[in-house]
Amino acid sequence: MLSRSPRVLFPEVLIGPLLDLFFPPRCVVCRRVGTWLCSGCVSRLPRISGPICACCGSPVSAGPLCSVCEKTPLRLEGIRSVSPFCGPIQRAIHYLKYRHGYALAEPLGELMAEYWQKHPLPADVIVPVPLHPSRLRARGYNQAALLVWALARRIGLPVDEEALFRVRATASQMRLKAGDRRRNVQDAFYCPPSRMDGRRVLLIDDVCTTGATLEACADVLRAGGARAVWALTLARAF
Repeated sequence: MLSRSPRVLFPEVLIGPLLDLFFPPRCVVCRRVGTWLCSGCVSRLPRISGPICACCGSPVSAGPLCSVCEKTPLRLEGIRSVSPFCGPIQRAIHYLKYRHGYALAEPLGELMAEYWQKHPLPADVIVPVPLHPSRLRARGYNQAALLVWALARRIGLPVDEEALFRVRATASQMRLKAGDRRRNVQDAFYCPPSRMDGRRVLLIDDVCTTGATLEACADVLRAGGARAVWALTLARAF
């Protein structure tokens, strides 16, 4: 059965509008009062543009594939990202993940929806990259799931938060090298048998670096019956 709302444990997520009355939001970039990310700062956020690798989505100067994907193609149909992971977008994601800035999921999800509307990917259902239960309890919410729901409301695709589970706690990927990242997430995810039979999945995460996490998720989604897996992330670290 498809999920109908995001799973949240942190109670402020549910009373955010009330808190805004007493603690008005400020733009995380320019500190303007009244919004978590103002329209002026959104318009100035860098976007990934120009020729990109047809597989991993990284910029290329020539040819359909980057040098890495020519040698070792990804184990999913492709990865696309909205913005380079730097400057204002990096700050916004930091607030979203680590400073209970869950309200940022709406403007950031809108950015992802705008990208998808210009560059649609074939998909029947949207699935967020999950957190391990211990990390979910500590943070109170899964930032990828919040982005998914903000995106889904704008593009009209169903969401399934029960399609993918993180069954093994892993170290943060941020400081690991490429090979270590792959080993770190090996066998870390699970998809129930036949859960995705015949579906084309749009896999969502906040940041992509090497694609190791997205590949590990795609492997188990395919094992669960998915016939195609595309990934869309808010930002890409190069």
